Amino acid sequence: MADRESPLTARLAHGVKEIDAAQWAHLAGSDDPLLSHRFLSILEDSDSVGEATGWGPLPVMVERDGRLIGAAPAYLKLHSQGEYVFDHGWADAWQRAGGDYYPKLQVAVPFTPCPGRRLLGDASAVLAALESVAVQNELSSAHVTFLTDDEVADAEARGWLVRHGIQFHWFNRDYADFDDFLAALSSRKRKAIRKERAAANADVEIVELRGAEIKPADWDAMWRFYQHTGARKWGRPYLTRRWFDLVGEAMGDCTLMFLAMSDGEAVAGALNFVGSDTLYGRYWGATEDIPFLHFELSYYRAIDFAVRHGLGTVQAGAQGEHKLARGYEPVVTKSIHFIPNRGFRDAVARFCDGEREAVAREVEWARAALPYRSDPSS
Repeated sequence: MADRESPLTARLAHGVKEIDAAQWAHLAGSDDPLLSHRFLSILEDSDSVGEATGWGPLPVMVERDGRLIGAAPAYLKLHSQGEYVFDHGWADAWQRAGGDYYPKLQVAVPFTPCPGRRLLGDASAVLAALESVAVQNELSSAHVTFLTDDEVADAEARGWLVRHGIQFHWFNRDYADFDDFLAALSSRKRKAIRKERAAANADVEIVELRGAEIKPADWDAMWRFYQHTGARKWGRPYLTRRWFDLVGEAMGDCTLMFLAMSDGEAVAGALNFVGSDTLYGRYWGATEDIPFLHFELSYYRAIDFAVRHGLGTVQAGAQGEHKLARGYEPVVTKSIHFIPNRGFRDAVARFCDGEREAVAREVEWARAALPYRSDPSS
């Protein structure tokens, strides 16, 4: 008679730092730097996440015989900020009904709307662990955002609800250089992009810095740009100043920065992370208003880098229909949601059904608006 398989044990840690880095890397792989033990630990070490921020690190681990076979970067959330998948309406409805929506359990890479793996290792076991944490602690819900299609399928099989969203990503179709990419666009769009690039580069010098080439003064500048953008959009930037220093120290091998220089001073910048096949555009900001400079630093320079380095995709952040005219294509993003209360779950399910239909219509419209030429002679 065959030996029975050892039982699984689920437990929580008080941060990714408490998990062995080699075991995490074994599950997470090395393709996505934003999912790495280094990146997630830096968020903790810099106090960008923590109980005081409403992002309490609570990674879920599944073990067999003391060996990590599943994990997820989970957080106990006291609000719904910094997630890019908005459930404020759900929270309001639940609280009007007399319930406490917060705290909730959130699996995510904080402040990072980049799709990728979230349920590391044995996905079904991790989902079961998340369900147990939510039920045993009487939490309103558990959420996993920006995950892969395979992970969504595992969750649907367990009865989780699925939401759809839309982003715009650029895809490298074996372009030889940036001009080769432009040749795939309609004549009108090619001319528009060339004019935008000429205007953006007219009065500044743009430098490309990678890894050790990024000096402390450059991180100082990027912090200023990040604060400027954050104050304009959110009211309070999520990342601390120390986060930038730690990223420079620990993740220099996969950082990429574009800076616009005017009279020897950086006036705008864009920070990216380089994965095995994807360039992740993360933060942009400027202290001077220069026409089209945002498009140049965040979109066109990213495309040019991806082509030169053979990367397949550029993810340039959340939302942004203006990316369509720059060759970025609509992509459906997905999140999953576990709601123990049956009545509340049914109401949210109806909302998700309608939202998916709306996203499908938006994607159809966006694909029709893409600037790629259908006639090679155009």
